[in-house]
Amino acid sequence: MRKFALLATAFALLPLAQAQEPAAAAPAEEAVAIDWAHWQAGNEIGNTASLQRGARNFMGYCAGCHSLKYNRYSRVAEDLKINDGQLSEYLLPAGSRKADYIITSLAYEDGEAWFGKAPPDLSLITRSKGSDYVYQFLKTFYADPATPTGVNNLALPGTAMPHVLSDLQGVQRGVFRTVESKGASGEITRSEEFVNFDNPVPGQLTAAQYDEFVRDTVNFLDYAGEPYKAKRIDLGIWVTLFLLVFTGLAYLLKKEYWRDVK
Repeated sequence: MRKFALLATAFALLPLAQAQEPAAAAPAEEAVAIDWAHWQAGNEIGNTASLQRGARNFMGYCAGCHSLKYNRYSRVAEDLKINDGQLSEYLLPAGSRKADYIITSLAYEDGEAWFGKAPPDLSLITRSKGSDYVYQFLKTFYADPATPTGVNNLALPGTAMPHVLSDLQGVQRGVFRTVESKGASGEITRSEEFVNFDNPVPGQLTAAQYDEFVRDTVNFLDYAGEPYKAKRIDLGIWVTLFLLVFTGLAYLLKKEYWRDVK
C-alpha cells in the first residue's frame, strides 16, 4: 500500500536525519525559536480551484486510512464543479458509486493493529480542532527514531500517524535546546524547547509548493466540515445588506411618524 511505502521511505531516511538533537546552549539572540503555534492556514473556502486540488490531495494521500463519512462523492462533485468523467477518473474508487459516502477501505481492526489506534474520520476535524491546527499538524512532523513510526509532531506529540507526506515535504530534523528554570523552592528543572527545523533530506516539493499543497488540503477539509459554508457566507452578505437598507427605511419611517406626534 502507498502509505506503507511512504513509511518505509521515512525509516530509510532516519539515519540521515537525527531528531530532537538539542542545540548547544546559546543566548536567546543567537537562536530565535520558530513561532509555529501561530501559523495560520489562511484558506479560502470560496476558492473552487483550491478545493478541487484539496480533494485530489485527500483522495491520493488520506483516503486510504481516513474517511469523510458525512460527505457523498456526488455532493462533493456538485459543489466543487467536478464533472462525472473527472469524478470517476480521479476521485471515485473502483466499485464505488457516486451516491456513496466517502468511506476508507481500511478496516477499524487493521487500523488499531497497525497504528495502535484506528485513524479517525476527518469529516469534522476542522470544526473540532480548527483549520490552523490541521495546517500546523501537517507542517510540523520531524524525524524521531524513538517513536514506532520514526517521526513525531509538534502540534500532536506522540502521534500514531506516520508522516505520509514525507515524500513531498522531505524529512525534517527538529532542533531543540535545553532550557533551565528555577522553581519556587529553588529547584532547577530542565526542559526541551523547540528552536527550528532543518531539512537535510529534501522532498519532491519546495517549501512554497508544500505549503500550497497543505493549504489546499486544509481548505478541502474545511469545506467537508460544512459543505454549505461558502453559500452561507455569500448569503450572509446579502442578508446584511438587506438589514442595513431596512434599518434606514425604518429610521425614516420613525421620523415621519414622530413628526406628526410632535
